[in-house]
Amino acid sequence: MQDYYIQLFSPHGLIRYHQPEIGRDKDTGGQVKYILELLEALSHHPQVRKVDLFTRRIADKRVSQTYNQEIETVSSKARIIRISSGGQAYKPKESLWDNLDEFVDKVIRFIEKQDDYPDIVHGHYADGNYIAGEISRIFEIPFIATSHSLGRNKQQILLSEGMPEATINQKFNIERRIREEEKTLSMASLVIVSTEHEIESQYKPYNNKNRATFKVIPPGINTDVFYPFYRMAMPSFTVPLEQEQAMYRVNSEIERFLFAPSKPLILSIGRADKRKNFETIIDCYGQDKELQSMANLAIFAGVRKDITQMPQDEQEILTGLLLLMDKYDLYGKLALPKKNDPSLEVPEIYRLAAQKKGVFVNATPGENFGLTIVEAAACGLPIIASPTGGPKEIIGKAHNGILVDVQDTKAIAEALKKIIADTALWEKFSANGIKAAQESYSWQSHVNTYIKCIDAIYHQRNDNTPPDSFELPFGKKLMKAGLFLISDLDGTLIEGDDDTGLGEIKKWIAGSRNRVVFGIASGRNKALTVEALNKFDFPEPDILICSAGTEIYYTKNCIPDPGWERHINYQWKRNELVRALENYPGIRMQEADAQWNYKLSYYVNDTFDEGRLADLYKFLDDRKLRARILLTDNRFLDILPIRAGKGNAVRYLSYKWQLPLDHFITAGNGGNDIDMLRGSTKGIVVANYSPELEALRKSRHVYFSKAGQATGVMEGIHHYLDQWQKNAGKGNEPH
Repeated sequence: MQDYYIQLFSPHGLIRYHQPEIGRDKDTGGQVKYILELLEALSHHPQVRKVDLFTRRIADKRVSQTYNQEIETVSSKARIIRISSGGQAYKPKESLWDNLDEFVDKVIRFIEKQDDYPDIVHGHYADGNYIAGEISRIFEIPFIATSHSLGRNKQQILLSEGMPEATINQKFNIERRIREEEKTLSMASLVIVSTEHEIESQYKPYNNKNRATFKVIPPGINTDVFYPFYRMAMPSFTVPLEQEQAMYRVNSEIERFLFAPSKPLILSIGRADKRKNFETIIDCYGQDKELQSMANLAIFAGVRKDITQMPQDEQEILTGLLLLMDKYDLYGKLALPKKNDPSLEVPEIYRLAAQKKGVFVNATPGENFGLTIVEAAACGLPIIASPTGGPKEIIGKAHNGILVDVQDTKAIAEALKKIIADTALWEKFSANGIKAAQESYSWQSHVNTYIKCIDAIYHQRNDNTPPDSFELPFGKKLMKAGLFLISDLDGTLIEGDDDTGLGEIKKWIAGSRNRVVFGIASGRNKALTVEALNKFDFPEPDILICSAGTEIYYTKNCIPDPGWERHINYQWKRNELVRALENYPGIRMQEADAQWNYKLSYYVNDTFDEGRLADLYKFLDDRKLRARILLTDNRFLDILPIRAGKGNAVRYLSYKWQLPLDHFITAGNGGNDIDMLRGSTKGIVVANYSPELEALRKSRHVYFSKAGQATGVMEGIHHYLDQWQKNAGKGNEPH
């Protein structure tokens, strides 16, 4: 029986295990509760050796200092790991997209530091799925995805409400979110959903829906927390002091609003979100005098202190609820409490309503699942909810309530009066809900199915892996290797059709598998670089640095490094550069296949010398256009982002994969190799070098080979290996 190390990813929200602030804002709702309970439930399964939940580290005076704690220990097998990314301030999830690649890089370094690799990565929401997907590709491990909500659905709702498409995209980064959701469907080993409805309706508009492997595993509830209301009256049942205090607070908080608190209590709970449809519930109650005489109404719409200090959308919703209370004169009949403790008080709220023979209303139309429905049912409350989505499947299975059109106030009112007035029906619905929650919606049931799915993934994976396969996943190889060889291609390893000496390098690389990382750094774009590698039957590269250091890829599959692209995008104004240089004297643009999003390539005339190069720098500087300019063989001019270049790419790889620069051997022959050869790397200049490299002779870190091309590269490799051999035991040689 295999055991697993599972990593969960949910970068947004305020996440802590002890006293979680569920419902504090729109980013700390049901998803946070879900993953915290999943974290704990997984830690109890015998096949889980460790489970870590990765979220964002926050140091912000507006929130508790606990969110700045790097590691929060939940149990001997479970932790919350907080990653610094995108600054320290607490931000809404829509603004974090540009920081996710930094998050990925920090997770890689955390894994390396721990020296413990996950067996499964599980993303939550689109941003968590992006991170999990990247970690999955890097370490070649299975990836599980849970979306919780979907961008296309949100986009359609906002469009139907009249919000312009451009505003939606600007405010919610919706197009990017949808692209990542499409990618997740094609990449994930398994997509976990709560209901069949979620697959058939929510995922229906997605192009990659049919490429995904779905599994319905309903969220669980903690049945030690959400238990039947009548248990409180049993003689042998006792509760701890803090729960007694929670019961007292809940009762006091609700009853201070009500003139006749003994009446049955109609209840609804959720965050201050328009989709929760609290307004319709108040309209339903306010328009029906008979219902008001039969029962009180309590709505817990998130947590608030001062409405005027809340986000605009939440201000509007809460202000609207208070105005409806006034419109229908519901003082003494409607309770709108300001806060609730999710871990202690929410279960007591459900049980209090059940003791008063009340009813729970979930008025969200098209709810994917409806966790509050299951929680309320477990405590013994009958349910009224929408006849679509998750509620239809839950109530259809449990037979514990009535499905109505939740936009129809009269239909809601009639269903409420029917249940409240019929004691036998109330008892039947209450008992059915308790039974279904215990049998079908526990976290133990969820986790048992979850682990069986992982077993199946690994069983299939092992069947498809050749028994003689000893190649490490590229992420592990990059972490474990003691030496990186990064060499220029044209003029260094090959020259035209001449590959003299290449065979010896191939043999050395093949014999150093899993110990040496082999990379190519070329001025060619990706397609032309791959074409040359295939033509000369190069060893499979671990790294490709293409287009003069503006692209980084991994393995023969050319897996891009998105963190590098975001890094070099800083102050890069490609269109402005093209326009500014359109008529610049002495240069003309190269062909289209030489250009790249982050590289502009030009031919220069015979008179273009170092003085003209200085003039070009000044020309760009005067126009506030920052760029790197590389002149090669006095014939080719490349203009790159200020952070790009082969040398910066090598330094980025050193930082990302945590290998010191003096464990990098770099080889080149031309001007665009200079910044890769200088510095702390072990540089090799082959004999057929261009004049601009002569200045490197003064560097003690650069070896000038007597031979040219690949023979000269191998000569330099032997030079450094001999050096390291002589220094063996001094602690700085590659392992």
